[in-house]
Amino acid sequence: MPGLLLGDVFPDFEAETTVGKIKFHDFLGDSWGILFSHPRDYTPVCTTELGRAAKLSSEFSKRNVRMIALSIDCLEDHYGWSKDILAYNCESSETNLLPFPIIADRNRELAITLGMLDPEEKDSDGMPVTARCVFIIGPDKKLKLSILYPATTGRNFDELLRVIDSLQLTAGVRVATPADWKPGVCVMVPPSMPEEEAASMFPAGVFSKELPSGRKYLRYTPQPKDQSKHTDTGNSQTEPGTTSQP
Repeated sequence: MPGLLLGDVFPDFEAETTVGKIKFHDFLGDSWGILFSHPRDYTPVCTTELGRAAKLSSEFSKRNVRMIALSIDCLEDHYGWSKDILAYNCESSETNLLPFPIIADRNRELAITLGMLDPEEKDSDGMPVTARCVFIIGPDKKLKLSILYPATTGRNFDELLRVIDSLQLTAGVRVATPADWKPGVCVMVPPSMPEEEAASMFPAGVFSKELPSGRKYLRYTPQPKDQSKHTDTGNSQTEPGTTSQP
């Protein structure tokens, strides 16, 4: 993704979408945002992806995340394809619109600007199609995460929700999340935080995993309760593979 790095302000582009013309920063407002691209309309993997995204739209809304998709086809195709996606989900809609807009990028201008084109996959005319990009943008309009999948590999939208939970948690509290973390599971205390500060900041307790090196850099604390408002998973507040005490 040339020129677009984590922490950069995301481009404030204008685009035609299935809900009308938008200016991206205005579309996001004070919300978080997720922009995900798709190679083409009326293709199998893309249909399953947008179907899953539509199914989970209420979960994204709970997290104050505005969703928007992009495909290198025209609005007319987007409208027709939306009916197929709803049918795939065994749903119908009076407007036949998905719960999020799709950007029409027929000339690939936005796909090129954002570095979305797949170098291998091409359409019937020999033109490159977009890869499966994911951009998550914070309320400050800065890029918080980017993932790039090839056109042949469908995304896991449950994982995108998990990532958003981590991003939102760590944006508000000085913690990190370990591998396979889910809401309700213990989080990690940054190594740079002194013991005294950690004890004061995390009254629920801080415990370390014993390691052969003797270094106490794997420090855990229960997830702060006020940061678990989006999801009630029923998980115990322990890090996978550990108990709640050192």
